[in-house]
Amino acid sequence: MGLARLIRTVAGLVALVIVLGILLFVLSANPHNAIVSDIHDAANWLVGPFRNIFSVKGQKLNLALNWGLAALVYLLLGGLLASLAVRGVAGGRRFGRIGRTA
Repeated sequence: MGLARLIRTVAGLVALVIVLGILLFVLSANPHNAIVSDIHDAANWLVGPFRNIFSVKGQKLNLALNWGLAALVYLLLGGLLASLAVRGVAGGRRFGRIGRTA
């Protein structure tokens, strides 16, 4: 259960960084501010595989769609991995007892 919680937490934090990057860009936050720049750089690195999946007019909408897809995929993948981790731990305990002799 602890592993599943860790996986969900990491996936949630990754998605949070990406969503913050979207909001800061869409709301035209000062890109020269160190915090804004750091969040944007981290989000940009995290969305690497999802860059330019959609190509729509408008730079803000384009970034929001592509990065939003990345955040959604991270959350879904994190949930799936956490679910598998819970099943693996529970399954491992159950099957571990079957093979033992008293």
